[in-house]
Amino acid sequence: MSNDSTFHHGDAPKTAPIIQMNGIEKHFGNIIALAGVSFDVRPGECHCLLGDNGAGKSTFIKTMSGVHKPTKGTITFEGKPLSFDSPRDAMEAGIATVFQDLAMIPLMSVTRNFFMGREPTRGRGLLKRFDTQRANEITIEEMRKMGINLRGPDQAVGTLSGGERQTVAIARAVFFGAKVLILDEPTSALGVRQTSNVLATIDRVRKQGIGVVFISHNVRHALAVGDRFTVLNRGKTLGTAKRGEITPSELQDLMAGGQELAQLGGSLGGTV
Repeated sequence: MSNDSTFHHGDAPKTAPIIQMNGIEKHFGNIIALAGVSFDVRPGECHCLLGDNGAGKSTFIKTMSGVHKPTKGTITFEGKPLSFDSPRDAMEAGIATVFQDLAMIPLMSVTRNFFMGREPTRGRGLLKRFDTQRANEITIEEMRKMGINLRGPDQAVGTLSGGERQTVAIARAVFFGAKVLILDEPTSALGVRQTSNVLATIDRVRKQGIGVVFISHNVRHALAVGDRFTVLNRGKTLGTAKRGEITPSELQDLMAGGQELAQLGGSLGGTV
């Protein structure tokens, strides 16, 4: 595998995992969505979970972030067994998820979207009100740290590019104390330049010591920032490799069904 990435990579950190999932199963009636998944992420590491449509990525995200309780298996957070009752429990513990829809209101300002549900206030009792000045200062500074200079805090979030909106969501999660950041296909609908900006943001976050779980079906994007790579196929993990231990074609082959794809390529004259 070539080492022409824009970003610097070393071996995965040797520290203990922030969050560790062992033998996770999730059943919905007779349907087994996850069948013994094991996965962990360490501080300052980007661990990519790769899988095609239907691999179980969405169920995995929801189980790690407190939406679903596992049917079997254990989840350990900072060395202690845990069981979240809701996504809010996971957020308060430091597990933040940025979903594809971003949960933003386009006509509202960047500042209002940044602090949605967690608005800073001043005053006491019934006299409390939104501290606009403080909120604007924080938003501008946090976005600057992520490499984006806003025209102004009143700028509607809907006027930002897709990559910039992703960065707002990531910056918001980091500011509010994320220790683990789960990114659900953050580059799937972006162009080349916007994708580069988001990958650069992920690199900045990792350098702050936050563990990043990068969910994707795009091997090239994962290889740009990943330290480790785990492939999910039909609810099962097919193994984990560090950067440099597996080639892009091998990752793609695992995602696409391995031997089945090779046999189909042979029957079609190597065109797959």
